[in-house]
Amino acid sequence: MTTLTDSHWDAIIIGTGIGGGIIGRALAEAGQKVLFLEKGPAPLPGETRALSDHFLPEARLVRGLWPTPLQATIDGRDSQFFAPLGAGLGGSSTFYAGTLERPEPHDLEDQPDRPHPTGGWPIPFDHFAKSLDRASALFQLYGTRDPLGEDAPLNTPPAFTKTESALVDNLQKAGLHPYHAHSAARSDTPDARPLNGHSAGVAPALASGNATLQTRAEVTRLIANSDQITGVQARIDGVEHQLSATRYIIAGGALGSPHLLLNSSSENWPDGIANRSGQVGRNLMFHLNEMFALWPRGNSPEDGPSKSIALRDFYHHQGQRLGMVQSMGVQASYGEIVFYLNQMLARSRFANLPLLSQLTRLPAALAARMFGHAQIFVGLLEDLPYETNRVLPGAQLRISYDLAPELLARRKLFRRAINKALRGQRRFCLNRGPELNFGHPCGTLRIGTDPTKSVLRPDGRSHDMHNLWVADASFMPSSMGVNPSLSIAAFALHVADHILKEAP
Repeated sequence: MTTLTDSHWDAIIIGTGIGGGIIGRALAEAGQKVLFLEKGPAPLPGETRALSDHFLPEARLVRGLWPTPLQATIDGRDSQFFAPLGAGLGGSSTFYAGTLERPEPHDLEDQPDRPHPTGGWPIPFDHFAKSLDRASALFQLYGTRDPLGEDAPLNTPPAFTKTESALVDNLQKAGLHPYHAHSAARSDTPDARPLNGHSAGVAPALASGNATLQTRAEVTRLIANSDQITGVQARIDGVEHQLSATRYIIAGGALGSPHLLLNSSSENWPDGIANRSGQVGRNLMFHLNEMFALWPRGNSPEDGPSKSIALRDFYHHQGQRLGMVQSMGVQASYGEIVFYLNQMLARSRFANLPLLSQLTRLPAALAARMFGHAQIFVGLLEDLPYETNRVLPGAQLRISYDLAPELLARRKLFRRAINKALRGQRRFCLNRGPELNFGHPCGTLRIGTDPTKSVLRPDGRSHDMHNLWVADASFMPSSMGVNPSLSIAAFALHVADHILKEAP
């Protein structure tokens, strides 16, 4: 511990998810002295992490899950539930099967035939594409070209299973354009999970000899004067420590990072550090999930869960920004159904009923039997930024979010388009009401050129603090129609480039 507190680091990185891991690797491999601080533990050798309905904070943290419930006010209704967020080495990236889809030019830029609702990102797509290519190489991305999109650097994927081939054939006969989803390669670690923030970021950084990792280190606040961070307070194994660096990089996720800044208020920063604009925590976005089970026709064999099919036929539909559809990598199995039923009920008017979570077990078992080897697909509907949707200060993670009328209208269009395209195929919609994807928060520390309307500059540095950067999904000005993982990694590389241009 003396080494940590007595050392002065070139960079302290708070969080080891995709953003924190990748920027740490880029800096360490360039010769910078890097310290990773991670709230949760390192996984045990061979441990496979999965979403869980464990309720004890200690049990959740040991499993790499965020330990406490998210307190949420959605459309004026209060609830609390365990969001699918990570709090361990690799962050949330260790729980997902490595899908890293590439955004399209209209996701970032205002185009004549596809106007951007925010006016566009302050980073040209051609410039960001170079970082996307580099991120794709780090994760050894494989897949096939989207027939409706542009070329991207991809390795050859494994062949579809018989079940996947049957589903792809059905989708093509319906006039759709499925392709092999873009996924990270498997790591050479004992669990052989897809490359993630740990295996593609932190581990290579440590191997460089220029990085140090401290797990079970909860950063409780940042310390700052008028225009720079001077240190971080971290509780390591229950003991408070103060650590210092030349640069500080927050990568705690789009909920955790603004929460830390808001809770680091001081005389100089009464509304939270780096919050002169009042925008810290605002513009919270998710995706809206449209989940459905789809059965392959015929007597195709049971091949296990698929996360290999994607399509973008509804990405931009009837002049509206909708989103892509992808297989989720889960089957309608008992454990997964219990998890999602408990999430839905926790946000319903029945949330306060005693022993509610125990009542989901029987319907989950019946549903698993009914669905058999149906594959679960999800449509990711793009969310847009509103200042009133926000992360709030306080001891626990709290959010306030209202579903915008335009979002609900686009959801209806999305559902109609999916149902029309799949007419005649055996399918079952899994959500009746709108379901926010709480695994995809973004936008709460958005980049921009106007310091009164954004928190970060286009290079990821705070407008207010000259030695503070952010490298997670909170930077995003809009949520896009794809999952955010590849874009987070690309932005982390983009930020690292700017830091290294200034580094001695």
